[in-house]
Order: sequence, then structure tokens, then C-alpha cells
Amino acid sequence: MKLVTYEIGHKTGLGVISKDEKWVYPLRSADVDYKTMQQLIENISESEMQLLAHVAGQDPYTIRGAAPMEEVRLLAPIPEPKQDVICLGINYMAHAAESARYKKEEFTGERPYAVYFSKRASHASGTGDGIPSHSDIVADLDYEAELGVIIGKEASRVPASEARKYIFGYTVINDVSARTIQNRHKQWYFGKGMDGFLPMGPCITTADEIAYPPKLTIQCRVNGELRQDSNTELLIFGIDHIISELSQGMTLKPGTIISTGTPSGVGMGFDPPRFLKPGDEVECFVEGIGSIINKVTE
Repeated sequence: MKLVTYEIGHKTGLGVISKDEKWVYPLRSADVDYKTMQQLIENISESEMQLLAHVAGQDPYTIRGAAPMEEVRLLAPIPEPKQDVICLGINYMAHAAESARYKKEEFTGERPYAVYFSKRASHASGTGDGIPSHSDIVADLDYEAELGVIIGKEASRVPASEARKYIFGYTVINDVSARTIQNRHKQWYFGKGMDGFLPMGPCITTADEIAYPPKLTIQCRVNGELRQDSNTELLIFGIDHIISELSQGMTLKPGTIISTGTPSGVGMGFDPPRFLKPGDEVECFVEGIGSIINKVTE
């Protein structure tokens, strides 16, 4: 099923999307009462999950508070993450090659170790929210469509073979990046962590809905033009490896967001580069989850 944080009538709540994806049903209609998605992830029981899945299949006219999709505003599913997002750098081979070309570095085709970094995330944007250009300090704003993994229970020293049991669900992330700042500082925290650089959503698709390991189409369009078009099965370091390796030295808490890396086709990969400008519309899509659409603002 697909779980959302949404706004209607100036009120914010949690909901489950109907099977036909035309309605949002409030969780309270199933007597499942959590105030935030973080709270839900930390506390929801298996029986409550089953109840929500049942409710998602019901006729909207039998559901108290059901709202048509066009009448709600979808927020990021976790609008205020408890901690920064854990990100994977250069985790698709074709993107590793285009990144090396942009930085005029030699690329050997070898990637023996995963590259991890942290993306500041005091607030996540929802689909429809603007991406601030920060044009006073950013000259090369870029997009990166990524599959986000949401941890569902505390994970410490998890064997790779057990990693899937710790996944609550999946979402779509646009790892917005300021390239010069990212590269100038020789680390990526500032260039990827500015305000508005974490569009996420439109929902969390629960792990039971996605065959494992995920082999999902991942795409990005800018003003309708297809820029990125790949599949998550091409991750260099897959989800098993990521969760297992990280959990050997750090405890992953429920609600932890892991952004698994972007495929080739980002703006810096073109010759000449094709960076974003105010007015551009960016759509990031992952099969089985949906799209987030955000316009660049001044």
C-alpha cells in the first residue's frame, strides 16, 4: 500500500491511498491514530498494517473522511526527518563515469567501496513545492532522481541476507545539488544540504508491495524532456550491502532515510552541462511509487 502525509482544508494528517489511486483515506477511518509518519513507522503493529491494507481496497463512499486525490496536497511523507538522510554517491556505473568526466578525472571503472555522505534534512519538500535556486551563491543547480529506502525497525549488525526484513518501504528522492559548491569544499554536505534541496514523495510504498531486490524503472524529466532513464537493479552497491555495511558500525533507527544514488543523465553529465534555472520543472519518477514534480524558483 501507499502511505502519505497530506493536507486538506488547512489540516495535516496521515492517509492511505486507495487501490485505484483516486482517493486518500485518513488513517483515523481505520481507527489507526498516529500523528506523524515517523510515529507510525516507530509504533505501528502488523495487525494495524493489515487493517490499513484492507481499508485501501474499500469503496470510498464507505470511508469516513475519504478525499479525492485532486483535493489534497501531498506533503513529503516524512516532512521533518529526525536525522539527516544517508546518501550513496556515484552508485550507478554510468553516473560514476559522467561524474569523472565533469571533474576531468580518470575513471577506471572500478568501485571497490561505497561512497556515503549525509544530506542535511531539517525539512523535506513535497511534490509541488518549489526548489529554491539560491542563485546568489549557486550557478550550477542540478537534479538527481533516486530511490529512497525507509528503515522500519532498529538495525544493528544486520547480515546482508536479513537486510530486507528491516525495510519499512520506499519513496522517491530528488538529491538536488549545487555542483561547484559540492566540489569546491571536497565534501558534499553544503552543496547538497541547502534549504529546499530534499524533495521527497509522493508517498511511501510499503516494502511488501515491491519485489525484492527492487528492479524498478527510475527516470527524471526536465520540462518534459527525459534526462535520466535507468533501473534500480543497476545499483553498484545494492540495498542488502548498504544496510548490512552501515549497520556494522552504526545503529539505523526506524524512520532512517537512505537515498541509494542516481543514474546517469544529470545536468553535469551533458557537454556542455545543462543545469537548472528558475522556471524549470523537474519530475523524478520511480516505478511502483510515483512521481514528484517540483519547479525551480528564484
